[in-house]
Amino acid sequence: MSREQLVVQLARRSFQTGKTKPLEYRIHQLKSLLRFISERRKDIADAVKRDLGKSENGTELFETLGLEGEIKLAIEKLAEWAAPRPVEQNLLTILDEVYVQPEPLGVVLIIGAWNYPWAVTLQPLVGAIAAGNAAVIKPSEVSAHSAKVMEELLPQYLDKDLYPVVTGGVSETQELLKQRFDHIFYTGNCTVGKLVMEAAARHLTPVTLELGGKSPCYIDKNCDINVACRRITWGKFVNCGQTCIAPDFILCEPCIQSQVVEEIQKCIKEFYTDNPETFEDYGRIINQRHFKRLMALMEGSTVAVGGDSDESHCYIAPTVLKDVTGESKVMKEEIFGPLLPIITVSGIDEAIQFINEREKPLVIYIFSNDNKLIKRVIAETSSGALLANDCLVHFTVSALPFGGVGNSGMGCYHGRHSFDQLSHLRSCLIKQLKMEGVNSMRYPPSHCQKAELGTILTAQAG
Repeated sequence: MSREQLVVQLARRSFQTGKTKPLEYRIHQLKSLLRFISERRKDIADAVKRDLGKSENGTELFETLGLEGEIKLAIEKLAEWAAPRPVEQNLLTILDEVYVQPEPLGVVLIIGAWNYPWAVTLQPLVGAIAAGNAAVIKPSEVSAHSAKVMEELLPQYLDKDLYPVVTGGVSETQELLKQRFDHIFYTGNCTVGKLVMEAAARHLTPVTLELGGKSPCYIDKNCDINVACRRITWGKFVNCGQTCIAPDFILCEPCIQSQVVEEIQKCIKEFYTDNPETFEDYGRIINQRHFKRLMALMEGSTVAVGGDSDESHCYIAPTVLKDVTGESKVMKEEIFGPLLPIITVSGIDEAIQFINEREKPLVIYIFSNDNKLIKRVIAETSSGALLANDCLVHFTVSALPFGGVGNSGMGCYHGRHSFDQLSHLRSCLIKQLKMEGVNSMRYPPSHCQKAELGTILTAQAG
């Protein structure tokens, strides 16, 4: 029996004892997770620094602060989320107890990603714990230092049988995917997402797939281009562009392209100095394989800003590309790095057409002062989210479901959405063994059923 199989069996046996059912137990585990983040902040920051070159402040802002907020929200709202949810009744059930009861699914597999190795791995765990599940946690092997810290330290705070951490590479993940789970939560790319879904199908296991795609960013020529470029520069180059909701490319009219390039260049200098390579808050590409992939994507495009690189340190400067078309190499896959192509379009009509001819993205960004234009983009496109006049910040709103559609994923999480995603919403109806005369319409002969039903429908319509 493989190590992975043993871990899953132990997690299932522990779940079957019922120890995760009481809300008090779940809250205790959530508080322990909160204590882990608080007490091990330096270990987490050091690991992320070694994996991605991210500063301690960057880790705090983009990894742990949001995670702490999610845990505190779950602790505060758990009793409300887990309570029976009354539903509207009809005349047949007006005297009955009718409600939805959230219940745990069982054992959840969480497969994390390397770009934000703590946030995107442990935020689903918050939902799994809150919903009363056991969870097997598989951090990405690509962010090896974070995975090691998670494996060594998390079991010191959480129930190690219910919430085991399994490390390893492709073979270990494949072995995990052979096991039966009650839900699989995967964050990563579309190619692996299909393999996860295929493996899940063998056990009829539901999945949440948090994928990515090429998120477009349209700049209206009549907006405040200075402010727009400031916010786009921040959203694109944070974490070296290795963010699933980063603006992947800009769409704008030719008449403002030079101004957009100029403003982004100014912002890069302001945010990261004249030499981003030596600036603490500008990180590194995760490894040399991704470095080479990104360098190859620039082929055939003109570098308007940046373009400097150092393979030995996996460094690529914040880079803006022009003379890009829909057929350019950089437009053939999600960039996931500090390259920002600009594609010129004749206006909003062509921009909407360009977006709709491609796979549905995780998010669409639009910068405009025209509310009608924004509403038109909402009405005529489809994406996991739409954000007007800013970048990334919708991720911080726990009340908004975060997730994709089509090629950018399925399912969603954050706040109550995480709880519901990892719960079974069980329909419950409790009737008394009384007033049998009211139920006569259900019984033969059929002509009586029809007459009684007609009476009820007429009463409801009235």
